[in-house]
Amino acid sequence: MNARHIALPTVAERGTVVCAADAVTIERGRKKLLDSVSLDVRAGEVLSLLGPNGAGKSTLLSLLSGDVEPDAGGVQFGGKSLDDWSLVDLSRRRSVLLQENQLLFPFTVHQVVEMGRAPWRRTPLEDDDNEAIGEAIAATDIGHLGHRRVPSLSGGERARTAFARVIAGRTGVLMLDEPTAALDLGHQEAVLTLARERAAAGDAVLIVLHDLNLASAYSDRIALLRQGKIVANGAPDEVLEADVLTDVYRTPVEVIRHPVTGQRIVLPNRAA
Repeated sequence: MNARHIALPTVAERGTVVCAADAVTIERGRKKLLDSVSLDVRAGEVLSLLGPNGAGKSTLLSLLSGDVEPDAGGVQFGGKSLDDWSLVDLSRRRSVLLQENQLLFPFTVHQVVEMGRAPWRRTPLEDDDNEAIGEAIAATDIGHLGHRRVPSLSGGERARTAFARVIAGRTGVLMLDEPTAALDLGHQEAVLTLARERAAAGDAVLIVLHDLNLASAYSDRIALLRQGKIVANGAPDEVLEADVLTDVYRTPVEVIRHPVTGQRIVLPNRAA
């Protein structure tokens, strides 16, 4: 295909809905993994999906990314049905980090990050490859791992390598399924700081998290799921309420304010 005839993505205005689920339902057997869920993802915002195991967080992310199809309802991306996008065009507009990101082949770290630039081959943006790869490697602190083979890496090093691949794509929409799961404290903070920076630059960032306090610190908005339904959707101060969380997670919690930042901190209420 001639590069001059490729429609390249444009930067969405902050607050623009770039992706939206409309009353979507996904069933497997007799179980509804998602039950009439509606949610939008906006440019310039970090939206975190929270909820207990089996709540439907990863399923919802996979649905919005186009990796699974709904049994009912629909998904819009960039103003048109997700079904109307070719896989190549979609890969130029959103980057996805799946929870199960197992790389079994002996690629080097640099080669894996380079894969994030694959959608831009034969386009004018191919000229940005070296810069994008270098920035992603530096941002995720894996420069010293460049020539290491992926099977030789620790779980945290693999996670950072996979995240670098995602941000190297420079797509404008990041969909991240538990990006901090295998990371130590410092790298958890670094990854979510980078996610915040991408949102500040205008990207739409969708993240599945288990850590309620990380979500409190880094999210603009939180969607709280339980048994395939969204039970709360709003700013962290609106969603992270002790009674709501106690009900959703079926364990008593208390919510306090950080003495410096004022952000909400969720703690198990062991006295209860």
